Amino acid sequence: MDIGELLSYKPPNTPKRLQDDDEEEDYENEFERHRKIKKVSVSKSNQIEIDRSDKQKKIQKPQEILNPDITEEEREKILKLVETETVEGEPLDEATLKRMILLFEKRALKNQEMRIKFPDMPEKFMESEVELHETIQELHAIATVPDLYPIMVELQAVPSMLELLAHENTDMAVAVVDLLQELTDVDILNESEEGAEALIDALLNQQICALLVQNLERLDESVKEEADGVHNTLAIFENITEFRPEVCADAAKQGLMQWLLRRLRVKAPFDGNKLYASEMLSILLQDTPENRQLLGDLEGIDVLLQQLAFYKRHDPTSNEEHEMMENLFNCLCSSLMYAPNRERFLRGEGLQLMNLMLREKKLSRNGSLKVLDHAMSGPDGKENCNKFVDILGLRTIFPLFMKTPKKNRKRILTTEEHEEHVVSIIASMLRNCRGPQRQRLLNKFTENDHEKVDRLLELHFKYLEKVEQVDAELDRERKDGEDEDDDSNYLRRLEGGLFTLQLVDYIILEVCTGGPSSIKQRVTQILNLRGGSVKTIRHVMREYAGNLGDAGDTDWRDVEQQHILQLVDKF
Repeated sequence: MDIGELLSYKPPNTPKRLQDDDEEEDYENEFERHRKIKKVSVSKSNQIEIDRSDKQKKIQKPQEILNPDITEEEREKILKLVETETVEGEPLDEATLKRMILLFEKRALKNQEMRIKFPDMPEKFMESEVELHETIQELHAIATVPDLYPIMVELQAVPSMLELLAHENTDMAVAVVDLLQELTDVDILNESEEGAEALIDALLNQQICALLVQNLERLDESVKEEADGVHNTLAIFENITEFRPEVCADAAKQGLMQWLLRRLRVKAPFDGNKLYASEMLSILLQDTPENRQLLGDLEGIDVLLQQLAFYKRHDPTSNEEHEMMENLFNCLCSSLMYAPNRERFLRGEGLQLMNLMLREKKLSRNGSLKVLDHAMSGPDGKENCNKFVDILGLRTIFPLFMKTPKKNRKRILTTEEHEEHVVSIIASMLRNCRGPQRQRLLNKFTENDHEKVDRLLELHFKYLEKVEQVDAELDRERKDGEDEDDDSNYLRRLEGGLFTLQLVDYIILEVCTGGPSSIKQRVTQILNLRGGSVKTIRHVMREYAGNLGDAGDTDWRDVEQQHILQLVDKF
């Protein structure tokens, strides 16, 4: 080596030991490098596929790509392995998850710092916002491996995600909502019990319901992305309540029910979010008694009646709108199971609206029939029953009793369901009406040469035959050794027609005992003509008295039982 070479020689730099910050930077760089390499390779492979398909003019199906000789079980394993890859193709394991969460935390912190430092200079914090948004999109890969949810929870990713729901930029909040909707998808939660429990517990501990409602309040649905955010928010509530039904009460209390009622009242063209809001309200009310009370306290009965009033003279214009109308009717039926709501329904002129719907013969007729049945049943239906007679409801209900409407294309109720509701309404009125209202009701059965008594007996024989068929089936099963317990058998008989038969026979007893003697004579005459028996009706009613449900308190049940048995003795 000569002098010139010696002078120009520089020793290589000694490698420095990585500090904590450098380590994090290295994680980030390594993650970015992986991402870019994979993206390039994916795009190149896509280009190759496109060229190949252009030549062959044929696209292979996934089943054709897989070896046809492999078993179904092996194919499932291969598909499972494919699913456990991130968007960029890198298998998602614990180490990759930790890198992803670390990068997410760093970018969230960086964005927060830039916004604090330059609050009025968007160009300064915009780059950090774009990076954070990209990272949130990459976190969607976690949903493919729910077994890793407990690790995600341990890394405290959930509080960081939920913090972004209050981000100044609603795009960021919407991105997190989209992510949470996918993470909580019920099908994914069912793949890993431990993962699902860990995630749902963490979300509930961080008050997700209240945070989601606060975010809903600020989203503007005239912007498509934010409207999608509203839809995904409702999907998160649906996912969580399906997985943990007990969350329904807390979610409603934390503002969800109030928001849903307000959303239903918005005067705007029908859309998917209004349908989803009606569906979510129906879920909240279905099996949660405290929510029925809350709905009443929030003047929800009036909101439901106002929304349904439109369908008095107009049919829904699409299947989706029809579904929303049915949801609103179901909400009303559920809420009427809470007694004080029946009074609100009465004050809000709900009976008049339902009566008009029955007369108008629109699609709303089916729903209004169900609502009337709920409003007038049991001891709490007394005021509604008397009021229904006062508003000339008998003129509406008895034509439906005499002739079940013909089937139509969009019909919701079957003939049997229609007859059950109509008969139940008449039975409720006979049970609850007193004085002049009761007399007007009994007089109906003598009109037009007792035609309504003839119809009663026609229904009696129709449903008696159905019950006898169910009884024959149960006998066959007993002989084959497939006998179920008595409660299950009784339920099967009720569903098979016994419930309607009991109501029909109850009406027969009431009108024969309380009405003119000509009614009893007509009943006996038809029974003899058709080979029927008074004993059958007595037997059905004794069984009914012995199995009275839990409606009302025990005192009412005892009184009702005694009343039915007295009717049987007089018959």
